[in-house]
Amino acid sequence: MTQSIFEEFEVLEITREDRQSFCAQVCVNVVAEISLKLIVNGDELASLLCMNQHHKPLALGFLFNEGVIQSMDDISGIVYSQGLQAVNVDLKPGIAVHRSGQIRSITSGCGQCISYVNPQNNLLQYNESTQIFKFEEILDMMKRFMHQSDLFRDVGGVHSVLFYTPEFELLVEDIGRHNCVDKVAGLLLQNQNMERAATGCLFISGRVSSEIVTKAIRLGIPVIVSRSTPTSAAIRFAQEYGITLMGYVRGEKATIYTGQQRVRLL
Repeated sequence: MTQSIFEEFEVLEITREDRQSFCAQVCVNVVAEISLKLIVNGDELASLLCMNQHHKPLALGFLFNEGVIQSMDDISGIVYSQGLQAVNVDLKPGIAVHRSGQIRSITSGCGQCISYVNPQNNLLQYNESTQIFKFEEILDMMKRFMHQSDLFRDVGGVHSVLFYTPEFELLVEDIGRHNCVDKVAGLLLQNQNMERAATGCLFISGRVSSEIVTKAIRLGIPVIVSRSTPTSAAIRFAQEYGITLMGYVRGEKATIYTGQQRVRLL
C-alpha cells in the first residue's frame, strides 16, 4: 500500500471552559516526515528530510539547484524505491558530482540537509529579467496563495511555495521551504517548463533565508514574495544578483527590500 503523506495518532485533547478542564482521546492526522536517500550513480549523495510526496521532482530539483545537472538531458535514468525510501539517479556519461573545493553548509530550513552550492561560483548569474508585476496583482495572489493549501488547512505542519506567472501556476508543499523550491525546480524540469522561470514570481509562506534566494537565483526566477521576513544574508544575495525581494506581504501592505523596478505601483 502506498505510504500516506500523513499519519494518524491518538492524542489527548484538553479544553478549558467555565474554569474547568475537559479531556478527550481523539485521533488526529500529522504530516509524515521521511528521510529520502538520494543515490547518484550508485553513491549516496544526500538524505533529504521531507514530506512523503514528489520524490523524483525533489531529487531532480535538488540536483539542479546544486549544479549537478543542467537539464533532463543529463539524466539517463531515475527510479524511486518505496521500500528503500530512495531515489536512484543515473547520470549520463561525462556528468559527475563535483564536491571538492566547494563550500558545504547546513541549510537553515526545516528538514536540514547539506548544500554544496558555493555562491561565488558561476552557477549563479545576475538576473537581468525585465518582468514587471503590478503591486495589486502581487497582493491579490498572496491572499489567494494563503488559502490554497488544503493540507495545511486540514493537517498543518507544512510550508507552501507557489511559482506564478500570468499564464502558469505551480503549488508545492513540504516540511521545509528549501524542499519546496527544489520541488518547483524538479517539476519545471520534468515537464519541460524551465523557460517559464525567467518570467515568474515565487510566493513563500514563511521566512526567506539565503539558501531560498540562492535557489531562486539558480533557477533564474526574478521575484520572491513572502508573507514573513527575509534574513540579512537573503537581502544581500538579492541585491548582489538582481532579485526583487518582498516581505511582510499582508493585506494591503508590503515591504520591498530589493529590486523595486519590477513592481508597478499604479
